[in-house]
Amino acid sequence: MHLLLGVAMNIACGITTQALAGGTVPDNARASQFGAGWDCMWGYRRVEEHCEAIRVPAEGYLESSGKGWECNRGFAKVDQQRCVKVKLPANAYLGDSWLDRGWRCNRGFRKAGDVCAPITLPANAYLLDSSYGRQWECERGFHVVGERCVAVKVPPYGYLAAAGDDWKCERGFHKQGETCLTVAIPANAYLDSGGGGWLCERGFRQVLSACARLSVPPNGYVDYSGNEWRCVDGFRKREEACVSE
Repeated sequence: MHLLLGVAMNIACGITTQALAGGTVPDNARASQFGAGWDCMWGYRRVEEHCEAIRVPAEGYLESSGKGWECNRGFAKVDQQRCVKVKLPANAYLGDSWLDRGWRCNRGFRKAGDVCAPITLPANAYLLDSSYGRQWECERGFHVVGERCVAVKVPPYGYLAAAGDDWKCERGFHKQGETCLTVAIPANAYLDSGGGGWLCERGFRQVLSACARLSVPPNGYVDYSGNEWRCVDGFRKREEACVSE
């Protein structure tokens, strides 16, 4: 029992080499948990048929996987060999990702090469909490035109849309160009749910700009939509009539 326990510990710790079905386990390795073979222990990486210690430079640390290293906060990796102190330009602070090169600009500034340049904020605009792209947005009632914020021109019977950078027509009107025109509702029709168009009443169907009464033949009925007809059971539609099946 003690002998078996000792062998198992040696394999787990990688202190000695043990015979496996596919070969031997080198120093600083352990039997693979996924079938035959072996894996290097935490802090080592495979180099041909042995495990080599990962050399962590000053101001660096091993990754949680134990297979590589990263630089401490405030330092950047150079040539995959060393950690160099991040040089912060004016109006910048340390970042959390290599994607931002180790630093980000303060609010109101944007990256311009190796410096933080002030953001030119146009009239009727406000700063966004973003480090990329356009870093400002127009106030409600204005929309972006180039590098300016231009007032949204709302026509009569119109109103600002929820986003505040466009307009819509009130119910009963529809948008045409830069104006709101009255929805012309024909006889036997009503405003649709959007308020910018119309639908025919039940028992009528749209024909061009009018609502024509449905001509329901014997043994037919107005269907669920209210704008078409179907034949009752035992009959089928043939042109404009219901014929016995």
